[in-house]
Amino acid sequence: MAATDLGIDLGTSSVLVYVKGRGVVLKEPSVAAYDRDDDKIRGIGEEARIMLSRSPGNVVQIHPLENGIIADYLVTEQMLRYFIQKAVGRLSFRKPRVCISIPTGLTEVERAAVEDAGYEAGARSVHLVEQPIAAAIGVGIDFSKPSGNMIVDIGGGSSYAAILSIDGIVVSSRIKVGGNDFDETLVRFVRNNFGVVIGQAAAEEIKMKVGSVYERPQERFMEFIGRDIETGLPKTVKISSQDCRQAFRELTGRVVDAVHSVLEKTPPELASDVAQRGIVCVGGGCLMDGLEELLEARTGVNVVIAEDPLCAMAAGTGKYVERMLS
Repeated sequence: MAATDLGIDLGTSSVLVYVKGRGVVLKEPSVAAYDRDDDKIRGIGEEARIMLSRSPGNVVQIHPLENGIIADYLVTEQMLRYFIQKAVGRLSFRKPRVCISIPTGLTEVERAAVEDAGYEAGARSVHLVEQPIAAAIGVGIDFSKPSGNMIVDIGGGSSYAAILSIDGIVVSSRIKVGGNDFDETLVRFVRNNFGVVIGQAAAEEIKMKVGSVYERPQERFMEFIGRDIETGLPKTVKISSQDCRQAFRELTGRVVDAVHSVLEKTPPELASDVAQRGIVCVGGGCLMDGLEELLEARTGVNVVIAEDPLCAMAAGTGKYVERMLS
């Protein structure tokens, strides 16, 4: 794999780019700042995030990917071009070979849209790899043999559970529940139960600091400032990990149901392998406190969080193209 060959984890909330020998060289939000007055993209990625936090009303955010699927082709193309150039350098005269991770079950039209966006962004060749396969490669799972391996990914816009064996996906289930949904649910919960308005960034901070999906012996608390709905003035509120569990109950139930569904459809021999080897979790959402214990309690199977769950997909995507093109 040459230095200009890239693995790209094209996520709903963030984009990661992997280069052989350098690892993940880029991780930025998958967002663009669009100027409605001039009909132009003013910023992409981290630059757009900073710009949007300080911009006038005419500059709005565009998320070109929804649940891992291209919702805005032109913006996705511009975003890919920007990240590719940033990863390989503008002075590179050789077009890179690119591998992009995609959700399972995409239609031929949706797959073609990803490929076309990659070529239009300047790639010499574009290869696609399904996310469960990329994640498994990224965490070092050998699924080339006839034995069962299970991986669960909780991303920004969606989550999936999959059983892999003999270099392929045997059973999988993808649901439209991800880290962003937990943030939005917390925003609604705080508004409805505390009468205070907070933004998604504040909700994410609460989720990471005191958020919990499994009961703990000792509760944690956090104070934050929001805008009082009635007065419009700043108001300080204290929230507990128990409040977060209550807010997240429906979403975590859907994640657990997806894992259950896959285990129920798994052939007995492969299910026995999973029971012995355990379930490996990747994605930013698996860092929520208590998720490991919750899945273990509901499935009876040992659960392990990957060593670097945020970068597993990008690393696996890069290693996949490395294998294909070596």
